[in-house]
Parts: sequence; C-alpha cells; structure tokens
Amino acid sequence: MKRLINRMLPKSWRSSVVTIPVVRLHGAIMAGGGQLRPSLSLASSAGLIEKAFAFDAPAVAFSVNSPGGSPVQSRLIFKRIRDLAVEKNKKVLMFVEDVAASGGYMIAAAGDEIIADPSSIVGSIGVVSASFGFPELMKKIGVERRVHTAGNNKSVLDPFKPEKKEDIERLKALQLEVHDTFIDLVKSRRGAKLKDDPDMFTGLFWTGKKGLELGLVDALGDMRSVLKARYGPKTQVKLISAQRGLLSRFTPFGSKISASQIAASAAEGLIDAAQERALWSRFGL
Repeated sequence: MKRLINRMLPKSWRSSVVTIPVVRLHGAIMAGGGQLRPSLSLASSAGLIEKAFAFDAPAVAFSVNSPGGSPVQSRLIFKRIRDLAVEKNKKVLMFVEDVAASGGYMIAAAGDEIIADPSSIVGSIGVVSASFGFPELMKKIGVERRVHTAGNNKSVLDPFKPEKKEDIERLKALQLEVHDTFIDLVKSRRGAKLKDDPDMFTGLFWTGKKGLELGLVDALGDMRSVLKARYGPKTQVKLISAQRGLLSRFTPFGSKISASQIAASAAEGLIDAAQERALWSRFGL
C-alpha cells in the first residue's frame, strides 16, 4: 500500500527513504525453554518472522548470533524463513554477529546472502551430543538406583550406568543421519559457492574472513553499512519486536504467577543457562 501511494504522488513529493525490517535471532536454539529464560525456537521466533515478511520492504534482514542447539528447531526456523521468502517474493539478508555456528549457521543458510563480520565465527557443520556419567558416584555415596523397563532399550545411555558399546554405536548412527541432513541443506543453499575443502563438513569452524574464502559467507560487513550501500544513504532499519501489554511488563506472561512457578522456572533457567554456556564456550565466548 505504501509503495502504491508513493507511486501516485508527484516525484517531488515521493519519499526516497527505504525501511528494512530486522529480526534478531539470538541465543542458543532449544525447544520450549524456561518461563523466565526463553530460548530461540520456532515458537519464539515465528511471529516476528511473519511480521517482518508482512512489512512493505524489498528485503528482510536477520541478525544471527547463535552457537547452535536443537537441529530440529534450527531447521524449522530455516524452513519458515524460506517458505515466506518464496511466498512473499522477498530477498533475505543474513548478518552474522559473534557466531553463526552449527544450528546457527543452518539458520543463516536460509539467507539469499550471508554477510559476516571478519572476526565472527561461522561453520561447525556437524552434530554433537554431550552428557555426564555417574556410575562410580552412586557406589561412593551408597545409593542403589532401581530402574524397571518394558523394552530392552528403554534405558539406553542411562547416565548412572556404564556405557555400552552398542548404545554408543546406535547414538553415532543417529548423529550421522542428522549430519547428512545438515550437509544436504547447506549444499542445497550454498551450491557452487562452497569451496572443495576436506574440513568443510567435519564440524570445524572459522572466522568470517576465512568463511568468505570457503564460500560459507558472501561478504564481510555490518548491517547498517551494507543496507545503506544497497538501498541508499537514507535507508532505515526497523527492529521487529514482540508487542507487550501493560501486564506483561511485570510478569513474563502478563499474568500472576505463583511462588512455586517462579521457583520451578528458576530451576529450569539454571539448567538452560548451563547448557547455553556450554554451547557458547565451544567457540571461546
């Protein structure tokens, strides 16, 4: 509508300002997330993504800063962006801040172009699973754990039991399937841009500068400079954010929550924070 009205006006009256909507996709990628510590997932980002694509603009820009996380949520966000890009016929520009690694890079691959800071981290196209084992601890503290299952494999990779070779083999087989899906997605989006490097899909990661040489990114730069160079010096960015009502300023959901809910959310938040910290620390951040 804005473009139509603009074309109907005399040239001297027309606005030359282009406004580009921007969505921030920041944080570790996890399904759900605690009430007091929301995570990056399709549920948390879908509304913002759809709002951005409904904006009257020639392109949609995304600020990506994520060390990865859930491969499922990463692909769901990727697919929602691509589906809307095709439906709305709009260009998608991805701008990497500190990190777009693993699932974060999967999301970045949804862009028609990926622009990174020279010192940002990109890549880590692989799959990782991490956990702890406590079988010796149980013996030391004199605790007997009793697990009863219907199904021989219901206690696979139980952290309180010694690892079994067959369990590890099963896990690695699953990882390979997920890894293949990741590789196919990156190849389908980056195509001939990717250089023939033996380490490309081994899980290694690089700086944005090296990523440009490898074809993982298309250019180096920052969002405002790139957008102004492309759409004119008067180009403005519009950060798309969730609307918050009066009550939501006081509680996460705009309603009262009990002390037990706060305690439960705090506990969830501590676990999520530990998981997120582990993801970021892999990249020295």
